[in-house]
Amino acid sequence: MRQMTDTIQLRKRLLGFTLIELMMTIAVIGILAAVALPSYQEHVRRTNRIEAKGILLEMTQLLERNFTEANRYDLKSDAANFTLPVTQSPTTGTAKYIIRFKAGTLTQNTYTLEAVPTGTMANDACATLTLTHTGIKGVSGNSSLAASDCWQR
Repeated sequence: MRQMTDTIQLRKRLLGFTLIELMMTIAVIGILAAVALPSYQEHVRRTNRIEAKGILLEMTQLLERNFTEANRYDLKSDAANFTLPVTQSPTTGTAKYIIRFKAGTLTQNTYTLEAVPTGTMANDACATLTLTHTGIKGVSGNSSLAASDCWQR
């Protein structure tokens, strides 16, 4: 009889987790999440920033092509005002950046494009990315990082 009772108790111990084991597992998962989540969020921000930079470079190519045809940035060869065909990044879905000319910079011979963070990117450390007609890459707004850091990240 005693052997049967010991077997039943042994079986009960082998079938379940103790509360301590469960709490240790939850603690390990919590620590892993605390380390991984900020890294993942930074990766997503960097990916969004890279896409916005790509669109700025693409718009620069369009402007240079227009300058070749019309000999100016602000008008097309048919005398219509030049407008950007892409106004957000990503081009579809929820905007992370607004792509536009910096106010007052589109002239016959100059322009400055900017990618203004919006939505989930609004508090990005790089703030607004800028690109001029001479190829100067910069940042403006409340950027806590240097332009070289933002354009290389």
